[in-house]
Amino acid sequence: MDAIALGPALISVERLYAFVAALVMLIEFSLLIRLLARMHARGTTAPAHDSSPLSPSRWFNRMLVSWVIGARLTYVALHWASYQQTPLDILKLWQPGYHLLGGMLAATLASLWLLRRHGVIRQVIALGSLTLGLTAFLGLKQLDPLGSTHSIERMPSITLHHLDRRPVLLDEVRNQRVIVNLWATWCPPCRREMPLLAEVDARPDVTVVLANQGEQALAVTRFLKSERLTLEYALLDPAMQLMGLADAQGLPATLIFDGEGRLIERHIGELSRAQLQALMPPSGS
Repeated sequence: MDAIALGPALISVERLYAFVAALVMLIEFSLLIRLLARMHARGTTAPAHDSSPLSPSRWFNRMLVSWVIGARLTYVALHWASYQQTPLDILKLWQPGYHLLGGMLAATLASLWLLRRHGVIRQVIALGSLTLGLTAFLGLKQLDPLGSTHSIERMPSITLHHLDRRPVLLDEVRNQRVIVNLWATWCPPCRREMPLLAEVDARPDVTVVLANQGEQALAVTRFLKSERLTLEYALLDPAMQLMGLADAQGLPATLIFDGEGRLIERHIGELSRAQLQALMPPSGS
């Protein structure tokens, strides 16, 4: 699976792994700081330059904020061509777009600054905790205990219908990139990413298929008209066949296929402009 549904909210498995790794980091830091304090109290170690108490939660909160800011700004800098069109997207922290090493560097520098008066031993403990957290995250990503093999590897051979009930055989839709987006009118993140999908659909080498899940034609038609969206492939999937085939735990879900109908990306949750543009064919290809 790629995400876990909690009511209407979707939490990506990768972010769940990050939460577990952060928890491991906090536990290790807390235990070692308490052990160091007991050793100081017993006189078995030399006191730090500044033996004032250090709250693990204070350190952890600073590290978390520093990591998020550093990871986000690094990703934005590397994908500035996408963000300069809509700079407010930088603040959409729920969207994908974080650079792991950029976040690690920011957290390390913030940790060294915060602990500059607390002695070398505490700095070493903090850096060790950060390294353990990073290792735990990379290990969970590699093992992927909550993951599953995707049931879709190619464009599925199923029949959907236009809003006027004309049948469309999905695997006959071809282009250099075919984006199949599973959505519903009641889904806020689905509605937010619609303008972006319509913008990408205007490219001659990209075709976007809007596959509405489980709703009636009238509701879908009203929504598309209200948003002034006129995509060629606005289709109905009343039996939600694609959700089952894609093993999608919620909406929106996006499947991206190449010119041969092979799946090249599967994403559960809201898309970002930078993420989507990175998957587009090169200009002029």
